[in-house]
Amino acid sequence: MTRLTGFLLFVLVLAFAAGADATLSDPYKVLQKHYEAMGGLDKIKAQKSNYAEGTIDLEGTGLKGTFRNWQELPIRSRQEVDLTVITQTSGDNGEYAWSVDHNGKLQIARDETTAKTRKVQILTAQYEHLDPDSKVFSLTLEGIENVEEADCYVLRLANNINEIVTINYYDTATFFMVRSDVIMPDGQSQTVFGDYREVDGVQVSFRQTVSQLPTGMKQIVEITKFENNPAIDPELFQPPAADVRDFTFLDGKSSVEVPFQFIENHLYLYLTVGGLTRRWALDTGASVTVLDETFAKELGLEMQGELKGQGASNVVDFSFATMPAFSLPGLQFQEQQVAVIDISPLLRKSVGFDIAGIIGFDFLSRLVIRVDYAAETLTLYDPDSFSYNGDGVVIDAPLESNMFYLPVTVDGRYEGMWNLDLGAGGCDFHYHYAAEQGFLDRKGVDVLSFGAGGSQESRRLRFNSIELAGYTVPNPIIDIQLTEGQGAFANKRLAGNIGNTLLRHLVLYLDYKHEQVIVEKGGDFEKVFGEDHTGMQVINNLEDQLELIVVAKGTPSEKAGLKVGDIVTGINGVKAEYLGGIVSIRKMLREPVGTEYKVDVLRDGKPQS
Repeated sequence: MTRLTGFLLFVLVLAFAAGADATLSDPYKVLQKHYEAMGGLDKIKAQKSNYAEGTIDLEGTGLKGTFRNWQELPIRSRQEVDLTVITQTSGDNGEYAWSVDHNGKLQIARDETTAKTRKVQILTAQYEHLDPDSKVFSLTLEGIENVEEADCYVLRLANNINEIVTINYYDTATFFMVRSDVIMPDGQSQTVFGDYREVDGVQVSFRQTVSQLPTGMKQIVEITKFENNPAIDPELFQPPAADVRDFTFLDGKSSVEVPFQFIENHLYLYLTVGGLTRRWALDTGASVTVLDETFAKELGLEMQGELKGQGASNVVDFSFATMPAFSLPGLQFQEQQVAVIDISPLLRKSVGFDIAGIIGFDFLSRLVIRVDYAAETLTLYDPDSFSYNGDGVVIDAPLESNMFYLPVTVDGRYEGMWNLDLGAGGCDFHYHYAAEQGFLDRKGVDVLSFGAGGSQESRRLRFNSIELAGYTVPNPIIDIQLTEGQGAFANKRLAGNIGNTLLRHLVLYLDYKHEQVIVEKGGDFEKVFGEDHTGMQVINNLEDQLELIVVAKGTPSEKAGLKVGDIVTGINGVKAEYLGGIVSIRKMLREPVGTEYKVDVLRDGKPQS
């Protein structure tokens, strides 16, 4: 799973100088002073619209550019960002929010999270938060802190619509807003305001520094032009009339079927890019398509920017490049902007081979994708002509962060929304949900889980059942993260991540255009898949040796005397180089309980058995 963050996040703040008063204890009086300092509510409420333009510097990334922003209260807006390498446009027409990403993909935000956020924004623009008797907002004074070399009142604003909390810091002398922290279930933004200038009787912050956590990305926004109450054409707030269509089915077809390889619970297929046909991973958990850095260099692509995004467990470094036109049999794509990540080392460790990239949202969202795990085939449909006539379960699944979130129930009682992640080998509870349910104290088998951004300690637990769309699979193994981490698994909004140990029992249709997922019983629905009961975890190390990185307590591997750091040199008398690689060894370890292996290892340079 890979999530790459947005690029512009700032708030226009108005203020006006006032006299010092550091003795207030009522948060509403602090706000009253703040609005008095801005010139009074009457003057502020008279500002029905504004326009701003200026520059953006993504500090330390090498990316700089410009922005334009239109706002019309209470909710209509449009924002255009041009960083030369990539452009993004987003807005709200008063009925819904929308965005156009770096590859021209239009997305209408229909998800519940966005709907709740819009409702809060509207009520805030109507100054509902100033009412001490508000049924929505609660305002508390947390004390006085020194922020940006100024003593500040700290006001905490929460609401009962969504989980977002805002912590605002007001200078006790001027009542200007010094900083605003927005705390969300999946991250946090921190905005520092400066360079206040008077515009039509009020003060506007012309410089804002926005830091995003956990990625640490910092944006410096400087306004070069600001207008109050400009006349704005309402059409400006509307999304584009047509969506991007950067693909073509060949030979007059409207669908193609292609095989995929299902290796260690991951899906791989072959794409041709720049005349080179290579293996790629398929991943609905990737919010963009990702190109491996080594392959990008082989193609001679120019990589721009040094940015950070969220992987499954940690923060991941990435840049941007323009990938030339690519194809698979029967389907041609135009060039696209893709993220470039050094993913080869991770794949060599875990499966022993390289991949050219990860097929993510920029590919998948153009099509309707049918995934038949038992047959190991993908059927790719033109969404304009696709019609479903089967007897599967259709789930309405508005996209959020370019991903499908679906309701899942474990053991008939643990309910929540899970991310549909075809790039995940197994199923995982997110850290916060696992902690709330007391799963962290359960006994299980400790392992290391790998994803974009590195590894994280996990615990493998057995549950009684897992149910998706009315289809129940018995005795699932579900991992939990033992530490919060900084990746997508730290998201407090989701209960977990649906991976292929569940999905391999099913047939899926992923309909991005209509934002729905269709689930059918698969050919392997009743199949009992082999499991590894050894308790040992092996990878390819930098010397291309088979190294044990986990020997779980109380498992056969520990009882046999194996230790972390052992180098496997042979199994049952067959030397390691003749065992067929790490994938073949893992298959061996999934043989039925009672199967015995004699493992030869090299420990501290000495052979042992």
